[in-house]
Amino acid sequence: MRPLPARSFSRHFVALTGLLLLSAQPAPAADDDAPKGPAVTVLKVAKSCFSDIVEATGTIIAREESSVRPERPGLKVTEVLAEAGETTTAGQVLARLALPEGGTLQVTAPVAGVIATSTAQIGNLASAKGEALFTIVARSEYDLVGLVATSDMRKLAVNQQATVRIAGAGDIDGKVRRIGPTVEPNIQQGMVYIGISSQKRLLLNASGRALIKSGQSCNVAVPLTSVQYSSAGTVVQVIRRNRVETKRVEVGLMSGGNIEVRDGLNEGDIVVARAGALLREGDPVGTVMAAEAAK
Repeated sequence: MRPLPARSFSRHFVALTGLLLLSAQPAPAADDDAPKGPAVTVLKVAKSCFSDIVEATGTIIAREESSVRPERPGLKVTEVLAEAGETTTAGQVLARLALPEGGTLQVTAPVAGVIATSTAQIGNLASAKGEALFTIVARSEYDLVGLVATSDMRKLAVNQQATVRIAGAGDIDGKVRRIGPTVEPNIQQGMVYIGISSQKRLLLNASGRALIKSGQSCNVAVPLTSVQYSSAGTVVQVIRRNRVETKRVEVGLMSGGNIEVRDGLNEGDIVVARAGALLREGDPVGTVMAAEAAK
């Protein structure tokens, strides 16, 4: 075997040495700095508006009730033309009574509205001073007389919009008509009158509940499941650089499963959708956006 020339040998030796040095270097690990941990569902914080709702519970009364009686005493009812629950117009004939001298007297509605009660029966006597033949809820206007916590009374103002919920009648639009000037000392609740108009027959003294919109607040919002309450305060878990950070927050109004965050978060922050004790400050995590997780 012919020996290599000195120059050629030198070149081969340098190349071989380089290969050995390269092979001796450890291969860089992929994403050594990237934290590794469990995948958590997250969402991006966005702004939302919340209505400040004051709740009042109470009973339904007629705002104005009109009693219908004949002007003369001792007249016998001969015909009844209207019943309780019916809507009437002003001047509508409700009943006819027999006059002692012959002929009939018509009893008419003094106002339009809903007949709340009726005692008119054929053959009964009617009197100007006795029990009313009919009572009418004038103009079909009712009030929910409700009680409100003292702490919420300062939020109320006349003409605020309300939704009144009455069993059997569904939801009816209402408006704050009057606010009581005092508070019941034994229960520490004040009184509010919610005006409602309905062509339906509402049962007087029926119980109802009013949801009064007393104001609105717009801030960033998160799901209730993102918030934790502890002795350290109210906190939300935020994800930054794929690690958990615990942020103290000031919360406000709630609506539809979300809660207003007045301080501690910014729009666009990434928060854990369902916070829990298993995640701690500094833990590495992977993230899945809530919208993708729902698919």
